[in-house]
Amino acid sequence: MTINYKSLAINGVQNLQPYMPGKPIDELERELGVSNTLKLASNENPMGPSPLVLEALDKAKASIQLYPDGNGFILKQKLSNMLKVNQNQITLGNGSNDVLDMIARTFLCEGREAIYSRYAFAVYPISIQSVNATGVVAEALPVDHETNPYGHDLTAMKDLINDKTRVIFIANPNNPTGTWLKSDELHEFISAVPKDIIVVVDEAYFEYVQEGEYPDTLQWLEEFPNLIVTRTFSKIYALAGLRVGYAVCSAEIADLLNRVRHPFNVNAMAIEAATAALNDQDHLENCVDINTKGIKFWRAACQYRGLDYIPTVGNFITIDMEQNAVPLYEAMLKEAVIVRPIPNYGLPNHLRITISTAEENQRCLDALDVALEQYPID
Repeated sequence: MTINYKSLAINGVQNLQPYMPGKPIDELERELGVSNTLKLASNENPMGPSPLVLEALDKAKASIQLYPDGNGFILKQKLSNMLKVNQNQITLGNGSNDVLDMIARTFLCEGREAIYSRYAFAVYPISIQSVNATGVVAEALPVDHETNPYGHDLTAMKDLINDKTRVIFIANPNNPTGTWLKSDELHEFISAVPKDIIVVVDEAYFEYVQEGEYPDTLQWLEEFPNLIVTRTFSKIYALAGLRVGYAVCSAEIADLLNRVRHPFNVNAMAIEAATAALNDQDHLENCVDINTKGIKFWRAACQYRGLDYIPTVGNFITIDMEQNAVPLYEAMLKEAVIVRPIPNYGLPNHLRITISTAEENQRCLDALDVALEQYPID
């Protein structure tokens, strides 16, 4: 008897499209026979982790035969002191993606809905659909919006709330657009959301933001017991390969998340590395400075070439190539430079480029110029 195993899965999983990461360096070098590849496709930190992290990892490797602390005490203690929250308000994850998945498994199921913005992070619909819940997409602000093109339209999101809504996902800043919400508008929105609906503010890139009106959402946790703030060590702390993130929320919600959290979901090396990373403020500030200079470089480069870009406060910039961006991406691959076309986000004409060091930014721009010579903009 032939069994169709797909039919055994729940409906949400049957129709799920898996997350597509950026092309790995090894894969490109095998395919095209190139070397010295520059990867600017996954918003990784070009500066790498703090030296304190490397020291901590060197010490931690002597104990890798042991299970990690399942509660992540030393990391939660450090975060608690730094963020001025109680340890019982913190949930650790195998990257913040893991925490987002916990939220979906805790609060969503068939017959419930979750709202997110068009062009928002691709993990939201995956997590929603994987538990057979319904994702409801709010249209983004228009391309010609004066201050926040492609950004979250909070009015549109609020209008979609109904008695089936259980979770609202908001990325601030958002990936892949780099757009962001100001404190007043986000606070007003959360105030209008019924208290029995969970509001998730995903702040994976918040350390890069240099805007004075960016919200300090952790200060709102007492006012909004339905608020969950998620963060990661993958971006500015450069621990993407170790996978560690966290959520901060009310103790009551954290208790629920920890009930579905897999045992030992954050490995021992990641716990030690993340704890050490928090001790090096100088390294963080240097990474912010390099990124801020890189944003200015790419803005000027786009303006000189007549390319429209989405204003960004993250560590990446998304550029409108005014044509199908995949051939440009493929031409850049031949120059051993990997960037990210994003048709899966509904932006087939855009390339997302991770902001890097001055030298790597220039090399990427040179590769883009080569691609534009082959596929000029009309």
